[in-house]
Amino acid sequence: MKYRLDKQEQYAVLTLEEENLNSTFAPALKSDLILFNQEGVRNFILDLSQVKYVDSSGLSAILTGHRIWKDHGAFVIAGELQPMVNKLIEISRLQTILVMIPTVSEAVDYVMMEELERDLQGGEE
Repeated sequence: MKYRLDKQEQYAVLTLEEENLNSTFAPALKSDLILFNQEGVRNFILDLSQVKYVDSSGLSAILTGHRIWKDHGAFVIAGELQPMVNKLIEISRLQTILVMIPTVSEAVDYVMMEELERDLQGGEE
């Protein structure tokens, strides 16, 4: 599986450089997501702009990321999604639970705002 990873202090961006997120690559992505979480990545942005096809295994990997980060950070799908990928998310009705943002830079802004909000809420307790 080819991808580019940009790790920053507050977040990491993984740009998947594959056309397919399927049963061939999904297990490796799941493992990497778990590893990044264990390494202390607080917020995760998954850039799917180059992905043209996602199958049920790929969807499972995406949901694994959502589940890992939902309670203590943000998990964001970034990039202008290809029609087939968008259709699968719509059919699965996942657009209601996944945070999907059209560009990586907007996703970074979103993550930073979420961090700020968590910090402010933490200071109120």
